[in-house]
Amino acid sequence: MSTYQAPLREMLFTMKEIGGLDAVCALPGHEETTPDLVEAILEEAGKFAAGVLDPINYPGDQQGARWQAGVVTAADGFRQAYASFCETGWNAMPARTEFGGQGLPTLVSTAVLEMWKSANMAFSLCQMLTLGAVEAIAHHGSAVLKQRFLPKMVAGEWTGTMNLTEPQAGSDLSAVRSRAVPEGDHYRVSGTKIFITWGEHDLAENIVHLVLARLPEAPAGVKGISLFVCPKFLVNDDGSLGARNDLVCASIEHKLGIHASPTAVMSFGEGPGAIGYLVGEPHKGLGYMFTMMNHARLNVGLEGVGISERAYQHARAYALDRVQGRTLTGSKTIIGHPDVRRMLLDMKARTEAMRALAYYAAGQMDRAHAHADADARARSQALVELLTPVVKGWCTENALGIASDGVQVHGGMGFVEETGAAQYLRDARITTIYEGTTGIQANDLIGRKLAREGGVTMRALIAQMRSDADRIGDGPDAQLVALGQPLRGGLQALADAVDWLLAVSASQPAQAAASAVPFLQLTGTVVGGWLMARSAEAAVAQLSAGSADTDFLSAKVATVRHYMAHVMAEAGGLRDIVTAGAATTLALADHQF
Repeated sequence: MSTYQAPLREMLFTMKEIGGLDAVCALPGHEETTPDLVEAILEEAGKFAAGVLDPINYPGDQQGARWQAGVVTAADGFRQAYASFCETGWNAMPARTEFGGQGLPTLVSTAVLEMWKSANMAFSLCQMLTLGAVEAIAHHGSAVLKQRFLPKMVAGEWTGTMNLTEPQAGSDLSAVRSRAVPEGDHYRVSGTKIFITWGEHDLAENIVHLVLARLPEAPAGVKGISLFVCPKFLVNDDGSLGARNDLVCASIEHKLGIHASPTAVMSFGEGPGAIGYLVGEPHKGLGYMFTMMNHARLNVGLEGVGISERAYQHARAYALDRVQGRTLTGSKTIIGHPDVRRMLLDMKARTEAMRALAYYAAGQMDRAHAHADADARARSQALVELLTPVVKGWCTENALGIASDGVQVHGGMGFVEETGAAQYLRDARITTIYEGTTGIQANDLIGRKLAREGGVTMRALIAQMRSDADRIGDGPDAQLVALGQPLRGGLQALADAVDWLLAVSASQPAQAAASAVPFLQLTGTVVGGWLMARSAEAAVAQLSAGSADTDFLSAKVATVRHYMAHVMAEAGGLRDIVTAGAATTLALADHQF
């Protein structure tokens, strides 16, 4: 079984050439974050991922988390790994300095988080949810709540969760029934929440639950939802832990994948009610929770990148080692079979495009937060909002295909658990579902992100991509010129689909919704291709300047060429599905299915 190795050269190249690392480091507040420091951080993170998290990934999947009478025990080695993770400061790295974090740029933390997700996705989920809860409290909580909870959560001494879903509600949060009754300076919360990632465990001494619930006489629907902090153990005035709160883990789910990540059914208020503290104002909880959800959606998209990278590495190692049959390329192992090479290069190209999209969005987040110019901040924020559902939806959908190809490269051995290839496919399957399914992301993209603003941000992005396509396609380098035609074709397909959706979204909403997921796939395919073309342009420039790193740079150009020939070629078909496929989707009556 292969060992994960962080692709540091690829990560740093993408951070610099696509994420704009140098410009991000120059933003106000990030001046001390130098490229040399970033490289050192990534090297140390890579060692921790390979040396601590990867070795417990497969055994943790096989053993899983265990529940007994409300107590959840993590898989062997997870508690020790988590203690080391926090002691070495990794948990605190992305958080704000005012709460004990390191305040590093999002672009930097994104690359590090990718490593955790590649090495051990189940483990990484605990930090992801904790950091999302930290962001929600930091943005919307009172000074008292911030002081009481955030330093311990940032340090990793306490973890955090997000309690949205209920058995009868699913993704429809307007149907939430959990109740919160005022009592002095706090509330009594009751109700049942399901699918709570790391909702109960033995890694940390306290768990801080963020819970959506309704106050008495609250308005119906989403306008009547408030947000509450309900800790597992109450916190005394001196910061020490007090009595156990009235909440319990009723069970954990038996899942297809991420077995080492306990997915809890949480019951609040079996007695007098769990003590909870209101976050922000009453009835505004859903908006507050979206701070956490958007954080989670980008990071779930990054899970797609991480699991794809790991599946690719695993398949590559097997293909370089396995001897079977006579190859047509002279190689002694199965990597010499053309179809194996096709699958590996497809996995590699898609993963690099996904990483480019995730890092590009992360760099725009840094600009939206810290750029000195208000207009520049607004433009970057608009891009982040547009791309968030694409990062989440496109990267995770790609991860399914990539992990499946990883099994296929192994042949029959890929279907056998002992090789480890199947775990990546099983783990990847949840990423398209939680934090909003691909369909929910796609509806968000065509609705709130496209139609609501009349396509302004999308068309501005298309204009920028066209300008780059002209520069790349009309330049002197023959390798880059060859990229121009497929890139321009993809951009035209995207522009056609945008025009069609804007024309029908108001008058034919069902037609638009039927085309939403193909449109999300088209957007990811084209934006990913644009960023890959920029990567090839940067690689050619470095080669022309005499860089000695010819092996990596020439491979980058070849990988981009494969993307254009095999992936960008899908853009025209996706455009046709968007503009002409809705009618067939809606053609059958319910009883005809």
